[in-house]
Amino acid sequence: MPVIESEEHKALRAAVAALGAKYGRDYLTNAVSSGRHPAELWAEAAELGYLGVNLPEEYGGGGGGVSELSIVLEELGAAGCPLLMLVVSPAICGTVIARFGTGEQKREWLPALADGTRTMAFGITEPDAGSNSHRITTTARRDPASGDWLLTGRKVFVSGVDTADATLVVGRTEDARTGNLKPCLFIVPRDTDGFQRRAIDMELQASERQFELVLDDVRLPAGALVGEEDAGLLQLFAGLNPERIMGAAFAIGMGRYALARAVEYARERTVWKVPIGAHQAIAHPLAQAHIELELARLMMQKAAHLCDAGDDIGAGEAANMAKYAAGEACVKAVDQAVHTLGGNGLTREYGLASLITAARVSRIAPVSREMILNYVSHQTLGLPKSY
Repeated sequence: MPVIESEEHKALRAAVAALGAKYGRDYLTNAVSSGRHPAELWAEAAELGYLGVNLPEEYGGGGGGVSELSIVLEELGAAGCPLLMLVVSPAICGTVIARFGTGEQKREWLPALADGTRTMAFGITEPDAGSNSHRITTTARRDPASGDWLLTGRKVFVSGVDTADATLVVGRTEDARTGNLKPCLFIVPRDTDGFQRRAIDMELQASERQFELVLDDVRLPAGALVGEEDAGLLQLFAGLNPERIMGAAFAIGMGRYALARAVEYARERTVWKVPIGAHQAIAHPLAQAHIELELARLMMQKAAHLCDAGDDIGAGEAANMAKYAAGEACVKAVDQAVHTLGGNGLTREYGLASLITAARVSRIAPVSREMILNYVSHQTLGLPKSY
């Protein structure tokens, strides 16, 4: 794995940073307050090839991987205008379809995901399962007469369902040999009969709303199943690893944005004849925040490299570690940024206070830090499970 970024990656980072600077935090804040999707930024990012940078060239993508897409999200976040649907549509859904989708699914979805004209949401979390994916109760059964699938269940905290053209839903089918339920993924178009959504009233303000989904015997054609019915966990983890990596990129970008605002303030704010940044009580915590963000980025880059190389097992460990490190670094950076500005850190003028709630998400979603610690203690250290 290269420790130093390639010239291509440096150029991509600079180009996306320039795009982010064109829009900035105020643009995203105005979009959120008016209840609209940041369509202009999404469209320009698509036109420049950033949305599909990880998707195959033969389907209109950039031919890169999660390494490149994580740079896009991180730099937009560092400019104050991250696009959450980058985590979901091209990273999770695009990766899964590119690796496991049928030829028809690839032709239908990948070019549209790459050019931003269509988006796809991702539904895995359930109200009674939480982090325990083995308790997922959304089930799919075959209609013997038609060969169609009938999908029934509930999902919660699904981002952007109201604007997405379809949702990639994680369900479970019965193994004909053992009778056990195994995970499978289905593409469910937004207006499918029996596919209902309800907006969840969130305290967190974001351009992408959260939804609860109800699937009541949703009838899907045989072609709605992504890949092979027997692929099971392999397909699921192919989407979860990019999800964690992109979650890390989101957190690192947010932390960098907050830190940059604090450093700028500490350079200019003068008390007792010197800038407050001259005092170690201000400077050292900001330096620590920078160090932790940089360390988190290194682990994220390792995870992305392993993911792009097809090492799902290695990527799983690294992606979880990256998401944990980035979440912790983000929360600390935002907290220290607000503290550096004092009372100004809580004003709308400086725009940092809203990040306090947003930063907490990086510790919770898409997987909690406690579940990551469980993963590392069991899978990496070989300690016995407590559950």
